[in-house]
Amino acid sequence: MSRILGFIILIICWSCSQVADKKDKIITYQSPSFFPKMEIPADNIPSEARMELGKKLFYDVQLSKNQTHHCGSCHVVSAAFTDGQRVSVIQENTVNRNAPTLVNLAWSPYLMAEGGVPNLELQALAPIHESHELNLNMQELILRLQENEEYQLLSQRAYQRPIDAFVITRALACFQRSFISGDSKFDRVYYLKQGNFSASEQRGFDLFFSEQTQCSSCHALPFFTSYEFASLGLTDGDEGLKRKTYQEEDAGKFKTPTLRNIEITGPYMHNGSFGSLEEVIEFYNAGGGAGRNKSNKIIPLSLTEQEKQDLVAFLKTLTDWNFVQNAKLVRSE
Repeated sequence: MSRILGFIILIICWSCSQVADKKDKIITYQSPSFFPKMEIPADNIPSEARMELGKKLFYDVQLSKNQTHHCGSCHVVSAAFTDGQRVSVIQENTVNRNAPTLVNLAWSPYLMAEGGVPNLELQALAPIHESHELNLNMQELILRLQENEEYQLLSQRAYQRPIDAFVITRALACFQRSFISGDSKFDRVYYLKQGNFSASEQRGFDLFFSEQTQCSSCHALPFFTSYEFASLGLTDGDEGLKRKTYQEEDAGKFKTPTLRNIEITGPYMHNGSFGSLEEVIEFYNAGGGAGRNKSNKIIPLSLTEQEKQDLVAFLKTLTDWNFVQNAKLVRSE
C-alpha cells in the first residue's frame, strides 16, 4: 500500500511540475483599427497564463471578506460589465455609486469616477480594500491564495514569482485590458462603411454631433468620452472630484462616462438616478439640474419629441452585441 501511495504522490508531483514548467505564450489584444495604439506596461505584456490568472481572480469570491462576492458580481458581461442596479450592494453594504461599465479600460488615462487611480495595475486595490466593497486586507488575501496550489503554479508560470500583491493586481489588469468593445452598428456604419443607419438613427446621429446638442464635445470619438470632469447639476450631495482635489470648484464633478453599450448599462448617472435613456435625454433637454458647479455646456436643448426619440435610436446603435456575449469573458465553471 505504501509503495502504491508513493507512486501516486510521484505522479501528482510530476504533473504539477509539468504545469509549472509549461512555457507561457505571449498573446496580442485584438482592438479595432480605428482605436489608438494601446500602451501596455513592460512588466505586464499579456500572456495566456496572465490572462487565465486574471480571469480566475476576477471571479473568485476569496477577494471579498466574507467570500460571497467577486469583481464579476457588480460587473456582469451581459450588461457590459455593469450590474443593472441603481447602486451596488456588496456584503450588505451599499456602495452609493452606480457600477460603471468596464469597457476599453486600456485607453483610460485614469480610473474611478474621480480619476483617483492613475493606471489599471493599481485599480484593483481600491475595491479590494474599500470597506463598502470587497473589504479585505491585501495581506489577508495573499495568505488565502497562497493556500491554493493552482494559483501558486499559475503565478510562477505567469510572473515567475509566488502570488503576491504585484501578481494579483497585474493579473487582474491584464484580464481587464482585454475588455475591448468596438463592434457596434455605429462602428460598422461610420468607420467600416458597412450598411446604413435607419432614418431615425441618422437623424439622431446628426443631432448628437450637432452644435445644438454638443453631445460629442463631451462624448468624443472613438470611445464616446473625453475623460474630462464635469458637473451636470445633480443634487445628491456626492462631492465627486472634490474628494480627490479638495477644491470646492470640483464638487459634483465626475469623469465623463463612455456611451458605448449605453442601451444596456442602465440605470444611469453616477448615482443611478435615471432608469431609462428617455429620462436621461429629458434631463439634458431641460438643462440639467440645479446643483453646484454645473457645466456651462448643460443648457436647455428645446428638442421635439421626435428628436428625443431619434437620439435614443442613435444611442442604441452603440451596443456591441458580440462583446456582451463573448464567452471568453464569462466566468468559467
